Amino acid sequence: MPISQITARDVLVPLKKIENKGNHESAIRMRSAAGAVFRYAIALGLADNDPTYGLKDALIRPQVRHRAAITDPTQVGALLRAIDGFSGQTSTRLALQLLSLTALRPGELRMAEWEEIDWAKAVWTVPAHRAKMRRPHAVPLSHQALECVKQLRTLTGWGALLFPSVRSSRRCMSDNTLNAALRRMGYGKEEMTAHGFRAMFSTLANESGRWHPDAIERALAHVEKNEIRRAYARGEYWSERVELAQWWADHLDTLKTKRPEHD
Repeated sequence: MPISQITARDVLVPLKKIENKGNHESAIRMRSAAGAVFRYAIALGLADNDPTYGLKDALIRPQVRHRAAITDPTQVGALLRAIDGFSGQTSTRLALQLLSLTALRPGELRMAEWEEIDWAKAVWTVPAHRAKMRRPHAVPLSHQALECVKQLRTLTGWGALLFPSVRSSRRCMSDNTLNAALRRMGYGKEEMTAHGFRAMFSTLANESGRWHPDAIERALAHVEKNEIRRAYARGEYWSERVELAQWWADHLDTLKTKRPEHD
């Protein structure tokens, strides 16, 4: 069909087929992708409007589910001990340890390349093209995180990726590897996920009362929605974030050594 003749109804029919299968998020993403095509056509003078705009309220929006995370200090300590004792691939154990230490998004960690590590400054910079918010994200490395990276270098430093797949050095670790490791350690999907380390960090760092909330948000690579405030805060909190990263690593070490009385 000529793109100028496609109506909102034409787009809605296939989207509803996807939605009726229970794939609500997929339907919403496809509406968004189709909208980008129509807007491009408008820019080229091939269409006069974007028929997907009127479909925003025509699709079911899935209920937001927060990823499972352990935030109780005692349980955090038990989880960290379980990770230290993980009997699977060493690179998987190091990946889980680095997730707990850096609060990176699992995808940002899995696809990391060695060129992103600045050994002299102890900084790991996630480039914009890999960051969720499409902005470079610099992560200060604590002494413990840097030690993990050094151990990893003896295993995978010969290639481009920190966490290559066991099947191909050109591909990164599977997105299921980390969650599968947690299941192997006895943590169900309703209890802990690879993404849950971010909530763990956010909760305990905020509860400590020692750090500015904005410093914690910057550490999580959350982007300030207010453009003026974002421009002002761009260079703020780096010194505090360096201190926060080391405090967090030391705090995790402390939690690991605190066992319940019945242990």
